[in-house]
Amino acid sequence: MYLELMKRTGIEWTEVTWNPTTGCDRISPGCDNCYALAMAKRLKAMGAEKYQNDGDARTSGPGFAVTLHPSALEQPYSWKGRRVVFVNSMSDLFHAKVPLDFVKQVFEVIANTPQHTYQILTKRSARLPKVMMQLPWPENLWMGVSVESEDQLFRVDHLRQVPAAVRFLSCEPLLGPLTGLDLEGIDWVITGGESGPRARPLDPTWVRDIRDLCTRAGVPFFHKQWGGRTPKAAGRELDGLYWDEMPSAKRRPLTA
Repeated sequence: MYLELMKRTGIEWTEVTWNPTTGCDRISPGCDNCYALAMAKRLKAMGAEKYQNDGDARTSGPGFAVTLHPSALEQPYSWKGRRVVFVNSMSDLFHAKVPLDFVKQVFEVIANTPQHTYQILTKRSARLPKVMMQLPWPENLWMGVSVESEDQLFRVDHLRQVPAAVRFLSCEPLLGPLTGLDLEGIDWVITGGESGPRARPLDPTWVRDIRDLCTRAGVPFFHKQWGGRTPKAAGRELDGLYWDEMPSAKRRPLTA
């Protein structure tokens, strides 16, 4: 039961995961080798209750239909101590199939458990400015977008509009250089290479350019992994160092 309520994770920049929704659909090249889609297929075969609804075979897969889990909303109230929590490691909270009312309920749970820090990551950045005025933005909520190539830099502009205490970028799997990346209003950047049997290569120059941009802008930088057949196959060092910088929260006003 504990593993279901608060699952410890191997993701280096967080501590535990919480999935009030599961399932998703691929929308950009960064989704091509989605680890969550493959994991959902295995969990469905194992009989896991959360992963019995199948998604569209063109964009999703077995056990990976977008599914709400209202009972999961009560889970954070029972957690002891303080945790850094990645919300929806197996979904995207801002998917169009997740009703705004449910998103609000997730945000309210976050606001009601201020002892924990919650990290939300989305590829559906266009929805953020459309709904942000209808959501509470507690100081213990960090909001991020995935940016895997230059074609997704527009997501950064969407994120900049959001009054989250921390705005962050997950450049993983990084599939190309992010020429033109503007870090104004961004508080943290994560880079990482793809892992798995079809992992696409990561050019160290792409990572160094982002690190150097962060250094000049005074933005904390975190290099998660080089990737390969397994997440830890090529280690995490960049130029002989581990880059594990973390952000600190800021109070931001909610404006139209």
